[in-house]
Amino acid sequence: MNNQTQFADVILPLPLKQLFTYSIPQEIQAAIEVGKRVIVPFGSRKIYTAIVHSLHHIEPTEYKTKDIVSVLDTQPIVNKYQLDLWQWIADYYMCSVGEVYKAALPSGLKLESETKVIYNPLDIAKKKFTATETMILDYLANKNVASITEISNAFNRKDSHPIIKSLLDKKAVLLEEKLRENYKPKTEAFIKLSDKITSEKQINEIFDTLKRAPKQVHVLMSFLKLSKAFVNKQTLDVAKKELITDAKANSSVIKSLIDKDIFEQYEKSISRLDETVAEMSEIKQLSEAQNEAFEAIHEQFDAKDVVLLKGVTSSGKTEIYIHLIKEQLEKEKQVLYLLPEIALTAQIINRLKSVFGNRVGIYHSKFSDSERVEVYQNILNPSQDLKYDIILGVRSSLFLPFSNLGLIIVDEEHENTYKQYDPAPRYNARDCSMVLAQMHQAKVLLGTATPSVESYFNTQTNKYGLVELTKRYQNIKLPEIHLVDILRAKKRKEMRSHFTPQLIDSIQDSLAMNEQVILFQNRRGFAPYLECDMCGWIPYCPNCDVSLTYHRHQNELVCHYCGHSIRAPKTCKACGHANVLTRGFGTEKIEDDIKIFFPEAKIARMDLDSTRSKNAYHNIISNFEEGKVNILIGTQMVSKGLDFDNVSLVGILNADSMLNYPDFRAFERSYHLMAQVSGRAGRKNKQGKVIIQTSNPAHPILQFVLDNKFEEMYKSQLFERKNFKYPPFFRMIHIEVRHKKKDVVDKAAHQLGVDLRKIFNKRILGPEPPIIGRVQNYYIQKVIIKIERERSFQKAKQLLDQTVTNLITTDNFKSVQISIDVDPV
Repeated sequence: MNNQTQFADVILPLPLKQLFTYSIPQEIQAAIEVGKRVIVPFGSRKIYTAIVHSLHHIEPTEYKTKDIVSVLDTQPIVNKYQLDLWQWIADYYMCSVGEVYKAALPSGLKLESETKVIYNPLDIAKKKFTATETMILDYLANKNVASITEISNAFNRKDSHPIIKSLLDKKAVLLEEKLRENYKPKTEAFIKLSDKITSEKQINEIFDTLKRAPKQVHVLMSFLKLSKAFVNKQTLDVAKKELITDAKANSSVIKSLIDKDIFEQYEKSISRLDETVAEMSEIKQLSEAQNEAFEAIHEQFDAKDVVLLKGVTSSGKTEIYIHLIKEQLEKEKQVLYLLPEIALTAQIINRLKSVFGNRVGIYHSKFSDSERVEVYQNILNPSQDLKYDIILGVRSSLFLPFSNLGLIIVDEEHENTYKQYDPAPRYNARDCSMVLAQMHQAKVLLGTATPSVESYFNTQTNKYGLVELTKRYQNIKLPEIHLVDILRAKKRKEMRSHFTPQLIDSIQDSLAMNEQVILFQNRRGFAPYLECDMCGWIPYCPNCDVSLTYHRHQNELVCHYCGHSIRAPKTCKACGHANVLTRGFGTEKIEDDIKIFFPEAKIARMDLDSTRSKNAYHNIISNFEEGKVNILIGTQMVSKGLDFDNVSLVGILNADSMLNYPDFRAFERSYHLMAQVSGRAGRKNKQGKVIIQTSNPAHPILQFVLDNKFEEMYKSQLFERKNFKYPPFFRMIHIEVRHKKKDVVDKAAHQLGVDLRKIFNKRILGPEPPIIGRVQNYYIQKVIIKIERERSFQKAKQLLDQTVTNLITTDNFKSVQISIDVDPV
């Protein structure tokens, strides 16, 4: 080993742009490697888990280095591909690599620093304390040490910091930073024979001594049967709960055998992952149209790294994916299958497991953090019993430690949920997948029935390959679409709540034929707001500039931006009038109405409120698949690639709310949503029916949906985008300026606009407040930059970064928060 002092540049999980250099003590130099986790001190008190980025012998001149405290890993947990991807995301999306690290690793792999309060009894008797301080000291005297969170919870206080500070000033307590480990392996109690028992002869003698304890004899016999002791060369492990179940005994009987030195109990680490062997089925043969598309994808991959598969709904894109995955596994390559929504994994995992068995792993936020750690570790170091070659997951699965990727499938590539909004990194998983694939020399397949304008533009400019599937599987007809005029129905007084007679009659017909119905309303809750019928008062969130949404099942008004909630008022808070009415409608209201109109129907709702638990998606989708539910009501979750055999009718309750949203992508998104949700109808046995309720049936986008004219929609949007300088012809950056004081945010945003205009001229729009100008008590101003595609985007970002840094380092604006969103969607 070199005698020179060795240094490590590490990545800290903090929003700081630079890496930090630490000296490596001699005793741990042999253990240090790039990609390993290390414990480092930072600042005067904090301790962090850092990732080793690089090793060198160059001592920093700007600051005195601190020593690395310890090394956590025996081998690297982050590989070179991951570090390169993190750096690319940090550079492209204008954030720190520390923010990427924080998003990329499961929390269980990041040991967190926690402040511990330690009881200090010296001289306490000579000091005076308040009643609350005395209670906390009594609590600490019993425990000796506790975290501030524990103390707050014990005394039902929101914040104990002021009291702890007072006790610290009086030297009644001491503070110490300790690391809290978030991940602990799952263990289970197992039973084995005492080490003293080595022969069948001894077992027979033990049976003789237990003649008066028949229950213990029964348990011992059960154990011998389960463990195959003295039968097989290798005795099998026996879990304590398995033994209790088999012997129909209780734990006290086992304890008696342990006390008699016949049994020993030990703890064994067990996996949280599903290791049950799935029932396998043969891979399905492709239809003629599917096979043509499959061959065409191969041809395109010979020339292009990215191919877009544009296949109408129900054309069987998933089967093509399965055949492509099979090819990669035969080459001993890994496959990443990205989905935009957790709900989709419930159906697709069953299909993939039926073909590939336990080689398929799932990774998403509904898993506990410990489960995500174990999926991560399995990809890093597969076990003999379980090896994931295929990962099915949402955008965060992009950060898993792949070492040999051959293919990335991005299903429903048009979905905006592939983009991370808050917090940083504000990355787009679809776009990042292409960078990751390039690093592995892998291919990317984008799949959708309704491509994004940008992706389709890339096929037309020869950047991506294009393969089209124009026929539904088994030549099933596309659904019959009807546009129903809400205004006309209202004038004729034909509406029943928010339902036109055509929709009510069609639901009735479908239920009579024992067929299923999907109703789509892209707003959760019961009603968007309440309003006093007398004075027009509307309850607003105290923290945000937005009305509170009424949730009838909890009888609460909830802010969907900050989570603030209050009980629904019975009278107007302004005039005292009792007639406070609901306005508009969400999925809860639709559910209530449908229960009144069709009391015999079995109804389920799928939105954010009804799918918070881990298995909620799976349960709702399984019940609908098995016919236990007749009508499924949902938000955009129901529009994304779900495949139900018996759905004959889809109803879109309000197309206008999507079309009238103030965003340059509103028409494109409306087309995507309506075309996708329409595709759920008539999947296998007959032509389906779609009813779209609207007050403007002549709207061009609705006509494109009616006639299934994606090309015309694309051309119309492309024409507008070119005229008004939007993607794909221009690149965009959104800059958001936030502060709790309105005058400060206004001045900072104005100054930022002035400074940016000096550099970018007319390419700057704003500053202006967004639609919701205050969220969580922060006032917001927005600035937009549009950069021509042929200009240097990297140079533009460097200039922007310098301008923002100059602004927030001035005395007046040091407390201003600025976030940058590159390629917003």
